[in-house]
Formats: sequence, C-alpha cells, structure tokens
Amino acid sequence: MTAHDIPSYMAHLGAAARAASTSMARAGTREKNAALTALAAQLRAAGPQLAEANAKDIAAAEAQGLAAPMVDRLRLTDKVIATVTEGCEQLAAMPDPIGEITGVKRRPSGISVGQMRVPLGVFGMIYESRPNVTIEAASLAIKSGNACILRGGSEALHSNLALWRLVQAALEEAGLPREAVQLVETTDRAAVGRLIAMPESVDVIIPRGGKGLIERIAAEARVPVIKHLDGNCHTYVDAEVDLDLALKVTDNAKTQKYSPCNATESLLVHERSAQAFLPRIGALFAGKGVEMRCCPAARALLAGVPGAVVVDATEADWSTEYLAPIISIKLVGSLDEAIAHVNRFGSHHTDAILTTNHPNAMRFLREVDSASVMVNASTRFADGFEYGLGAEIGISTDKFHARGPVGLEGLTSLKWIVLGQGEVRQ
Repeated sequence: MTAHDIPSYMAHLGAAARAASTSMARAGTREKNAALTALAAQLRAAGPQLAEANAKDIAAAEAQGLAAPMVDRLRLTDKVIATVTEGCEQLAAMPDPIGEITGVKRRPSGISVGQMRVPLGVFGMIYESRPNVTIEAASLAIKSGNACILRGGSEALHSNLALWRLVQAALEEAGLPREAVQLVETTDRAAVGRLIAMPESVDVIIPRGGKGLIERIAAEARVPVIKHLDGNCHTYVDAEVDLDLALKVTDNAKTQKYSPCNATESLLVHERSAQAFLPRIGALFAGKGVEMRCCPAARALLAGVPGAVVVDATEADWSTEYLAPIISIKLVGSLDEAIAHVNRFGSHHTDAILTTNHPNAMRFLREVDSASVMVNASTRFADGFEYGLGAEIGISTDKFHARGPVGLEGLTSLKWIVLGQGEVRQ
C-alpha cells in the first residue's frame, strides 16, 4: 500500500483507524494516562531532532515566500514544545470522562434512565502550518478514547512526521494500538478530498486553518464538521472603565501575538471614554507599528499621536481578520450600539468588554452571540490550554455539537442508558 494510490491509501488508513477506535474505546484510564506521560517524556527528550525537522520546514517556507504569519505559526519553539508537553501532563491528570454516567432518574415504570459519556469514534483533523496541533490532536484523541487521522499542511511535513513518530512510540509503550493516531504522509490534496468523504471510517472532521480551507471542507464534507471560519475578535472599551486596565488588556489582546485567531482585530470605544483612552492606546500601537483603520471620529482623536499610522476604515474593515499589525477602531455611542456592531460584523469567536459597570458586563455576556465572551480580560485567553482543558482540538463557532475551545468533552458524545430489573412496558 503506497500513498500514490490515494483512494486505496486513504481507505487503508480509515479501516485501521476504525479498528483502533474499538481498542481505544475500551482502553482503561491507566493505559491512556501512561501513553500521555510517555509522550511528554518523549517530547522533552526529542528537542534536537524536533528542531532539526522544524528547521527544514522553516527554510522551505521562507524560500517559497510563505506569508510571515504562516511562517510564525510554523515555528516549533522551545516554548511551543513546553506548552504541548505540559498539555499532555495536564490531560493525564484530568478525570477520564469516558464511561461517566449522569442524570440517572427512576421512572414510574421502575426503570432508571441516564446518560453515559462515550468517544465519538474516529475524527479526521485537517490543519495548516502549526505542527503543535499534531500533539494537541493526538493527546486529546488518546485521553478521550478516540482514534484520529491527521492531515497537516505540506509546509509542516517534516515537523509533523517527527512529532507523529513520538506519538506512535508512546502508544506502543502504553500497550495501545499505534494506528490510534495516524498521519497522512502524502502532500497530495486529493487525500483531503477522500478523508472528508469517508463516513464509513470517519465520524467527524475538524479543520483548523485559513478561511479558504475551512470553507472548502464545510462545502464538500460528507461527515459532520466542527469548525470556525475566522476570528474577527472585538474588544469594547465601555463608558465606565479603569483606563490603566483597558490600556494593558487592549494592548495585549492585539499585540501579544498577531497571528492567532483569538487576537483582537477590532476595537470599539464608547465616545465618553474615547478622549482619555484613544490617544494613549494609539501611542502604544504606534510604538509597535500597528496600523489603525478608523472611523472619522476615532481618526480625529488619533491624528496628533506621534508616529501613528492612521487611515480611514472602509466597510470591509469592520469584518476583516487581519492576522497582522492592523486594527480597526470605531467610536460608539452606547452599549447597545457596541453589542449590535459585534453581532453584525464579528465572527462569533471571542469578544470582550472592559468596564467597571457590572450590569453592562452582564448584558454583554448575555447578548453577544459568540463562543467566548469576556469581561476585563484579553481575548488572547480564548484557548483550550488557558481554559484548563489540557489542550484543544480547535475552536468552534458552531452551536452544535461543541462551541468555543474544543477539549475532551467536545470529542465525546452522550448516549442514553436504561437500567432495569426485568421491567416490561405495559
């Protein structure tokens, strides 16, 4: 079986994953935790070979002229490795959700009815650039008792292969099937088309990458998809606000890292706070080379900031995910206007309000229709690791079956169970 015969190759991966999913579903907590602990140890010991593999991908990406945000996402830094390693250990320390029985109620007929949490079975993961996703997906699959088929981008092939070999070694060490985590080793795009159209082998597809990739998967998949298209995240500075807190949080939300989907792309400022707040945040942005695309009122307040790059916003700017040192800025006259703007132009990913007014904070939480809504915190916290999920498989802006950062529970389902003692229906 070779990767050149795509239909046969993908059918083989699918059959192996389906068989492995049966073993994973019955695997005990001890075996799954042993695999995660072994994987953490493998990651700590494999620094030099991971760096060597990643350097090949970085050099090729730069030679091909890949966009800077994509190259940034490609890097397997020591910090990235430390984060996914800690994620494996967090997952090993977390309670095992599989087999948990909840909500048992006795019915008048005598039967007891409840729900049991079970694995989804097999998920396919299609992702671009970030090789750390290989470990995040693998570790979550292991703990949740699923099997998975991973298809990373061609730009990260060397890094993904090196990481996948560590996963296979950890599975084998724990006595679990190596086929529980498989990597598509071909860069042929036809493999993606097959992976998303194998309902006999794959239960759900999780794409993680650019809007074009996710739109294609959503349109062509023959199995359910957990997805988000883009991350046009907002930070709203309310009329009543701690200015120092607002400056610190807004700066972090935009500039801590430009490439992730949870970076703030649009800043809304209540007109009562604007005169005190905008010149100060404008100076911070100017010092970091952030271009500000503004409504006329915001531009007038920022015009005198030394070194500031301030231009007129277009209608398209309000709904754009830049993934770059660019931010749109708009003044609003009320909380109602801010909420309406977020719900109209946002991508339902992550949005934050900075305020000292508790009722306004509660209204924002209730009325903003996004997967994560925050009060007085940076949008950059919208992340499975930061939420204590151990790791995340992605962020979903869908309302079914999972929403927001998708961790262990997002990779499980509930089935009804009935406990009886010989009862028959009358």
